[in-house]
Amino acid sequence: MKLCRFNNDRLGVVLGTPAAGYTVHDITKLQDEIRAKAPYATYADAVIAALPEYRGRMEKMATEVAGTPIASVKLLSPVARPPKNIAAPTNYAAHIAEMQLRRDQGMNIGKHSPKIKEAGIFLKSNTSIVGPSEGIAIRFPERRNEHEAELVAIIGKKGTDIPIEKGLDYIAGYCLGLDMTTRGPEDRSFRKSIDGYSVLGPWFVTADEIKDPNNLPLKLDVNGEVRQNTNTSDLIYNVQKLIEFASSFYTLYPGDVYYTGTPEGVAPVVPGDWIRVVSDPALGELKIQCRAHVAGLS
Repeated sequence: MKLCRFNNDRLGVVLGTPAAGYTVHDITKLQDEIRAKAPYATYADAVIAALPEYRGRMEKMATEVAGTPIASVKLLSPVARPPKNIAAPTNYAAHIAEMQLRRDQGMNIGKHSPKIKEAGIFLKSNTSIVGPSEGIAIRFPERRNEHEAELVAIIGKKGTDIPIEKGLDYIAGYCLGLDMTTRGPEDRSFRKSIDGYSVLGPWFVTADEIKDPNNLPLKLDVNGEVRQNTNTSDLIYNVQKLIEFASSFYTLYPGDVYYTGTPEGVAPVVPGDWIRVVSDPALGELKIQCRAHVAGLS
């Protein structure tokens, strides 16, 4: 099942195919019911936590309401209220190599260890999360702002100290993501938590539709120019290892979003650029435009 959030915080099931086109089927009534039962104060996204109970009703309702062409709606982040926004650094060998080359050339990109076990995962602000329709506001155009395409895992149930062999059992689904960054000397989380610098979309795909998250194609282009092109089989820490690693430090909750790392090919973007991340047919296509930040506005 493919779930999306759209327009004014509405919930939809996405039906269709790349060839025939996609339609959004509004099931906001069920979202309202779920949220009424689960106070916002709990450490979980209510809709993600309720998926095991509500999935059948969601799929049934989707077939009973008319669909709207997806191009006619404004797509938001598919997860409304993630408890945590988690990200893995330096998780592709070729990306580690390209960043070391930049250091050797004197670029100021921070001094983190290239080894994920030593560097540790990091957290980004939840307020940096946006969906495709919201755009990416480039706040510091005089600095180097770069794209980082990533597979994002969405946690489906509470767990801590999760063994690697059970890691995938805790995932509700997956989506595409952009871990945007402004380069510089500041702490990594600080530079990567700018408003709009955590892109999620275009929708959330439940885990049963993804045969192997550690074997998915991932490609990014900017204005049609391919810059990143890899497969998640090249991850240093695969998805279940990332779950084990994070849960050794944190309790994971339904709705936590987990960026799994970016491959080589990260490069600058400027206002006006269109970024497209693709993993077809599994996760679809995320397309978003960069724009100039306007002081006082997001």
